[in-house]
Amino acid sequence: METAICGRVSLSPNHVFNHKPGDKNSICRGPCAHRGVFMAISAAGPGKGGGVLDRPTIEKTTPGRESEFDLRKSRKTSPPYRVLLHNDNFNKREYVVQVLMKVIPGMTLDNAVNIMQEAHYNGLAVVIICAQADAEDHCMQLRGNGLLSSIEPASGGC
Repeated sequence: METAICGRVSLSPNHVFNHKPGDKNSICRGPCAHRGVFMAISAAGPGKGGGVLDRPTIEKTTPGRESEFDLRKSRKTSPPYRVLLHNDNFNKREYVVQVLMKVIPGMTLDNAVNIMQEAHYNGLAVVIICAQADAEDHCMQLRGNGLLSSIEPASGGC
C-alpha cells in the first residue's frame, strides 16, 4: 500500500494513514502544517516491522565464478610459458612490429623491432614470458592477426 504522509515518521503496522480528528493511531496530530510536502512510503503488512527497510545483502562474487583476486593469484602461481614468434615469408616486417605492439601489453617499438628481427634472422623469437592463460591468449591474438606463433613452458630449455 503506497500512501503520502507529511513529515518524517517511523511506522508500525498499527498506524492509520487517513487522518481523522481524535484518532489515536493517526500519524498526523493536530493540523498538518506542511500538507504541500509529501513523502511516498510503502507500508508492510502486519508482523513485517512497518516501513523500516532491511539493509540489502550484496554478494561479492557470482556463485561458480572466481573473484579477480583468485584469478590473479592462480596466474602468479601457474608455471611461466614462452610465447614464440616464428618467421614467415609473407608478412612484412612493419606489419609484424605493428601487431606485436597491438597485441602484447607494454610492448615498445624498440622491443617489437628487436623481436621481429630475431624471428627474421633466427627463425624464432621469444615475444613474452607469462602465465599459461595469458600466453595462450597472446598466441591466439598473434595468430588471429596472421602471424605464426606458439607457446611452450618456460621452465625447460635454455
